[in-house]
Amino acid sequence: MKGTTTLELPRRAGSAGIARLIVTAHGSSLDNEQLKNANVLVSELVSNAFRHGEGRIELTVESGPDGVFASVHDEGAGTIESPDPRPARGGWGLYFVERLADSWGVADDDSRVWFRVGDFTAAA
Repeated sequence: MKGTTTLELPRRAGSAGIARLIVTAHGSSLDNEQLKNANVLVSELVSNAFRHGEGRIELTVESGPDGVFASVHDEGAGTIESPDPRPARGGWGLYFVERLADSWGVADDDSRVWFRVGDFTAAA
C-alpha cells in the first residue's frame, strides 16, 4: 500500500493488532527486521494510548519509497518522560521505541508520539 492511512482505533486491547495490519500493508519497502520493529513500535504506542490515554485513538501511517512513518494520537494530557534504560517495573515502552526506531518524537503537548523506520521520505 502506498500513501497515507489515517483512522480512529477503538479503545480496546485488540486495536494494536489493527495497527499492525496497517503498518504491514504500508511496509513493503522494509526488510523483515525493519517490518518487525515497526510492528513492535506501533503495538507499543497504541497499547500505551489505550492504557494511559483518554478519548479517541488516531493512527496515521505513511509509506515512503524506503521507509514508514507512523504516529499515534490520543486526547489525553500526555506525560512523556525520558526512556529509563532500566525501569523497575513496566515502563519499557519508550526504551524500546528509542532502540528500535530510526527516529521518534512527541508532538501536540505529548499526546502524539511518532516514529520512522527505514530511510523515510514522504512519497511525492
